[in-house]
Amino acid sequence: MYVVFDSSMVARGEMARFWSLESLQMVVTDGGTESSALVDDNGSEEDYSYEELCQPSPRYLQPGGEQLAINELISDGSMVYAEALWDHVTMDDQELGFKAGDVIRVLEASNKDWWWGRNEDKEAWFPASFVRLRVNQEELGENCGSIQDEEQHADASKHRQKIAENKDQMRTNVIQEIMNTERVYIKHLKDICEGYIRQCRKHTGMFTMAQLNTIFGNIEDIYKFQRKFLKDLEKQYNKEEPHLSEIGSCFLQHQEGFAIYSEYCNNHPSACLELSNLMKQGKYRHFFEACRLLQQMIDIAIDGFLLTPVQKICKYPLQLAELLKYTTEEHSDYNNIQAAYEAMKNVACLINERKRRLESIDKIARWQVSIVDWEGQDVLARSSELIHSGELTKISKQGKSQQRIFFLFDHQLVFCKKDLLRRDMLYYKGRIDLDEMELVDIEDGKDKDFNINIKNAFKIVNRATEEVHLFCAKKQEDKKRWLEACENERRRVQEDKEMGMEISEDQKKQAMQNARKSRHGKIKGISYNGCPMPPPHQSLHPIHQRHITVPTSIPQQQVFALAEPKRKPSLFWHTFNKLTPFKK
Repeated sequence: MYVVFDSSMVARGEMARFWSLESLQMVVTDGGTESSALVDDNGSEEDYSYEELCQPSPRYLQPGGEQLAINELISDGSMVYAEALWDHVTMDDQELGFKAGDVIRVLEASNKDWWWGRNEDKEAWFPASFVRLRVNQEELGENCGSIQDEEQHADASKHRQKIAENKDQMRTNVIQEIMNTERVYIKHLKDICEGYIRQCRKHTGMFTMAQLNTIFGNIEDIYKFQRKFLKDLEKQYNKEEPHLSEIGSCFLQHQEGFAIYSEYCNNHPSACLELSNLMKQGKYRHFFEACRLLQQMIDIAIDGFLLTPVQKICKYPLQLAELLKYTTEEHSDYNNIQAAYEAMKNVACLINERKRRLESIDKIARWQVSIVDWEGQDVLARSSELIHSGELTKISKQGKSQQRIFFLFDHQLVFCKKDLLRRDMLYYKGRIDLDEMELVDIEDGKDKDFNINIKNAFKIVNRATEEVHLFCAKKQEDKKRWLEACENERRRVQEDKEMGMEISEDQKKQAMQNARKSRHGKIKGISYNGCPMPPPHQSLHPIHQRHITVPTSIPQQQVFALAEPKRKPSLFWHTFNKLTPFKK
């Protein structure tokens, strides 16, 4: 993220009633500044170097000045807003939880890793790397009726003209941010390909081709694609009047091409793991740092550079959403921007959902290894998400009742028995394949199949084999939750199929390996009695809110390399570990 300033910051009296982040570029009413190009008219960036970006004249500052700039604006009374790039899942009261796309007001940014902010629910710390600063930062007064005050001093026609000019300027800000960040992104991709990959290929004694394919994936294909995309963007960019630019068609034209990011994001966890193993050796740390210095790259580690494509693909819908906000329906680019936003949102949604699944399978694997007497294939062989869990009474054909803890995953229902003395220990008792099953709601009273009186009951039935499972909940609301969860499980399975949601066998295998290490105490996650901690009950979320609700004890960057800052020690987990895992 780069911070941008303008000399007009000192002329506050000439400012409009809004300010913008391009990033953090102040806008004056009587004109703007010309964008410095990293790419020529042919879409080539070959004639530009990073040193040119760092000179006083260009708009980009080196990383590090951003927090100071934001805090200066906050101290001046300006409101700074950011949009979430990722879901931030937490149960720590000192941290701010949010979903991708949520808007957060930044209240303090003195720490480069953790910022203090507010959303609709509360104020708390949140990871700075999880958000994108909004390009246009409207003053609160603009939404609170200050228009009436202005109209007392100017006629309505002049006011409408000013509003139109401001909206054009805001659209200009977003367009310029899209163009400038695209140019910088091309520079990063070039540095990776020429600064790292080219040098690695020269040192055949240090790297095998398999290792390089794992670490860098298809990033060279992404670089080639992005250069073509930027070239087309430049053709549609109106340098004289940026607000008239029509760039929506570029996104639609290259819509299918963005699919190459799916392969990269799928491979990214494996890349992080391979890189982490290499970095344990000093010669590789020194080699990658030498590559960075030789290429004169900015002061970011190689894992940070490899994360940029993942961040970029998730940033597009946020940029297009803001551009759509400041594009009138009469604008010639309105329909294309709207279509481009929906297209890129779908791409980012799939990638973000895959990220959550990768975090989820790690928790599921650690849960499984904590179960005593596990039989059969791993849960991850068919499932990647815990949808619901809780206690039910399972009734056999002979009328025998059994209290069990049930875990509803996609494709299967696993049930376990609590240890009578150690209530945090579970014994595996079986599972039910849900793909051929049908859910049946049962009324209270005598059941004709089982010939017993039942209450708060439902069945899972296989019509082909006549296999029947009868369950009873303690309360009517518990039964309702289970019925909703089972219906949701079928819907999610179908949606996963439509979205192409798949987790590779290698990723599942790695999750199980990490879990087994955890069981032997090599990774933190051991309860007070020495048994690995299974995850507590997971809340049921609709499809757009899917995620496991507790943060993993394994650093998140090991799962998907999101570079979340390390948390400060908290009393939360100390208290949490003493709770019964299945106590609501």
